[in-house]
Amino acid sequence: MAIIQSLISWLHIKRMTQIDLFRKYPVDVQMETNYKLLKKARDTEWGKKYDFASIFSITDFQNRIPLSDYESLTEDITRLRKNEQNILWPSEIKWFAKSSGTTNDKSKYIPVSREALEDCHFKGGKDLIALFSAQRPEYELFKGKTLGLGGSHQINDFNNESYYGDLSAVLIQNLPFWAEFMRTPNLEIALMDEWESKIEKMAHVTMKENVTSIAGVPSWTLVLMKRILELSGKKDLTETWPNLEVFVHGGVSFEPYREQFKKLFPSDKMSYMETYNASEGFFAIQDDLNTHDMLLMLDYGIFYEFIPMEEFGKENPKVLSIGDVEIGKNYAIVISTNAGLWRYIIGDTVKFTSLYPHKIVITGRTKHFINAFGEELIIENAEQSIKIACEKTHAQIREYTAAPVYMTESSKGAHEWLFEFSEQPSNIDYFMEVLDNALKSVNSDYEAKRYRNMSLEFPKCTIIPEGIFYKWLKEKGKLGGQHKIPRLANHREYVDELITLKNNSVK
Repeated sequence: MAIIQSLISWLHIKRMTQIDLFRKYPVDVQMETNYKLLKKARDTEWGKKYDFASIFSITDFQNRIPLSDYESLTEDITRLRKNEQNILWPSEIKWFAKSSGTTNDKSKYIPVSREALEDCHFKGGKDLIALFSAQRPEYELFKGKTLGLGGSHQINDFNNESYYGDLSAVLIQNLPFWAEFMRTPNLEIALMDEWESKIEKMAHVTMKENVTSIAGVPSWTLVLMKRILELSGKKDLTETWPNLEVFVHGGVSFEPYREQFKKLFPSDKMSYMETYNASEGFFAIQDDLNTHDMLLMLDYGIFYEFIPMEEFGKENPKVLSIGDVEIGKNYAIVISTNAGLWRYIIGDTVKFTSLYPHKIVITGRTKHFINAFGEELIIENAEQSIKIACEKTHAQIREYTAAPVYMTESSKGAHEWLFEFSEQPSNIDYFMEVLDNALKSVNSDYEAKRYRNMSLEFPKCTIIPEGIFYKWLKEKGKLGGQHKIPRLANHREYVDELITLKNNSVK
């Protein structure tokens, strides 16, 4: 074990030197990435169509290749799923990460190349350990196992030689054989399709292991943790896993869940580390456990561009590369990847908190917001304000969503918030008052619309009984770590469905 630990430490030190390189020289590293991507793909269909061989600058790149999204790439991706090759990327594409992003019915099938696996996703996993070890050198992750709460995969409906599944399942299926000895549960359980049976089996198996780290989406991890406590009869999970050191999370904001996790793991040695790992690529890692921003990883075979949100939706929006971004501005991310996504708008928005190194926080989604009355409310505003309301009223929220209440001839507009509390505030009116004032403090557009109730009335609150959000996801066939409650929507589809489900459950 000592020899293995020494080898790992040496590899981590070597990698930290490389990370420091792109921290200092982000523009050069990104320019090199762009060049390598174009050179690699110049003989693909897209490479010939847009003449990648004659692109010699970022300006040429942006002028030649159009912005894309999943809808514009659907035809090419469908061909890939039918086992046609060399369309977007030269190496074989036989794996697809199935992603809905939200609970929308339409699924996306994101191509995953061998390069994307090795040089992006797996590299991100290794860097996560390196960055954690650099901050907590006394910890001993490798003396136990990692509990991974992933999805499932299956053969797709086009060709027996290509496969799709949740990203986590695609990664698990492609891990080297030796990695199986370092994780729990085994593949048979980890790749089960039926989510509720999987949780039950995972609980029985993992509670007996020496778990030193956990990786997963907070909401679904909580479901597993609480089931383990029910089965074990333990007071908290430090009794089940005394050597547990870190929970690696991503997918949704951790803030609504932080206090619940602290109660489950009441230990000073427990750390929480955020990653930004999507179906399209591994983008960022929290490199300082004392702050909540993440280091943008610039040498994973991904070339980044950023659309200022005031430009988003325009016919020819202004698009910036890494050297032109500014701190504090909201940007939509555009990526070109080593799986053949070219100038692809992934739908996430971020703000830079630092330059040199370039560090980000996720602020929301380009399509998940409320702007029915010009208030431009984004997820970042909601998360900040809910945190304040919870702190002031000693409440804890398990799930939430919000949507507009539309104006009528006799009434003004408003927002309706649906909350499932794990600890309900003693005074819900005061909770909503704090939330409303906090939203005003973080969003000037919201504040203007709320001024004297001119455009927006005081927000409405509907308390959702425990289990309704879960039941809603289950009815849609969306149980699992890759599926998330849509926090904000500019329509009432989700809210009305949840309210109907709530009313039917109490009849």
